[in-house]
Amino acid sequence: MSWSRGADLSGRLPFHYGWAVVAAGTIAIFACLGMGRFALGMLLPSMGQSLPLSPGEMGWISTGNFIGYMAAVSLGGRLVARLGARRTVVSGLVTVGLSMILIARAHGFWPVLALYLVTGFGSGAANVPVMGLIAHWFARTMRGRAAGFVVIGSGFAIMLSGALVPALNATRGAEGWRLSWLIIGLMVLAAAAIDLLVLRNHPTELGLQPVTAPAPARPAVSLHASPALPVAKHHILAHLGGLYAMFGFTYVIYATFIVTALVREHGFPEAVAGQFWSWIGFLSLASGPVFGALSDRIGRRRGLMIVFTCQTAAYALAAAPLPEPFLYLSAALFGLVVWSIPSIMAAAVGDYLGPEQAASAFGTITVAFALGQITGPALAGWIAEIWGSFSGSFVMAAAVAALAIGGSALLPASH
Repeated sequence: MSWSRGADLSGRLPFHYGWAVVAAGTIAIFACLGMGRFALGMLLPSMGQSLPLSPGEMGWISTGNFIGYMAAVSLGGRLVARLGARRTVVSGLVTVGLSMILIARAHGFWPVLALYLVTGFGSGAANVPVMGLIAHWFARTMRGRAAGFVVIGSGFAIMLSGALVPALNATRGAEGWRLSWLIIGLMVLAAAAIDLLVLRNHPTELGLQPVTAPAPARPAVSLHASPALPVAKHHILAHLGGLYAMFGFTYVIYATFIVTALVREHGFPEAVAGQFWSWIGFLSLASGPVFGALSDRIGRRRGLMIVFTCQTAAYALAAAPLPEPFLYLSAALFGLVVWSIPSIMAAAVGDYLGPEQAASAFGTITVAFALGQITGPALAGWIAEIWGSFSGSFVMAAAVAALAIGGSALLPASH
């Protein structure tokens, strides 16, 4: 599709083409993060028995994915500069899909670790530029909402994997996880084809302006217009990066191990644990749009404080020796807010640093996010081996999330 034909198409749509970019972004996140990363939580119990894998090895497989993710994020600016955001996203998705298909044929810990590291590289290559596109296609008053719709792609993937993986395991037995990897990989390749057709790098390619909304009643404080920009930029990137690292460290512990904990420690059948996982995915569909839009209204600082408070409670409930209903409350709190922080962060870098620097700034703070993700699973798996359960891992996640509440309170007001 040429740019001129894309412009003709955008003129015939009953909505701004920016929302088509959002839909394509949702599909990209569904594939690169939802399937490329969060389906692992459902696959680990059966993989762990079939290969077999210890809790520590499970943690290292997840950590390997995040090492690859961080490598891609570190190169993200150069990849986008060379290929453009659209081609970078598509290339990343193809990498994810092919590596997952190969995992379906892997035997033993080391091949799975190596291939899942490649999956992580593809995930990072696709995720950062697709989130950076929001700052180009949407004005400040709409960025949180738009980014919120993009990140819910992971929620759809969690819902699907929670139903798909147990069903395939039921038909193929102990080796059903291999068929799951194959089918998921093919789905990611289909997502790459869709994004190749729909994504565009900038509204000007179609002769358009960014999507706008009525200005807020009080004028926005534009940090990037401040005379103190060099100092402000340095400090705000470090601050946002620290908070994003805490989020990466904590949420991935829960996402990686909650299903395994339910099956091994709470006696849940795999199908029931899959339903539990699917409910998290269903509830998470509201997290990005609701809290992204809320942060548009009340500011990124307050939005982050609310979200980290809910996450702290979710991790603490998963760790405590409480009756089963409290596990469902934990899942509800986690699901309701889980994708809100990426959407708030994607909007925040545009607010504080301006749309032209949003993609590179989001890539910078995502390096910190990736460091948190790398550390979390390996440390949580090690603690689980020592303690004999995942409770200590969830306690650690709750403590770090609680620190993030205080860190969020120290952010400057975004408007």
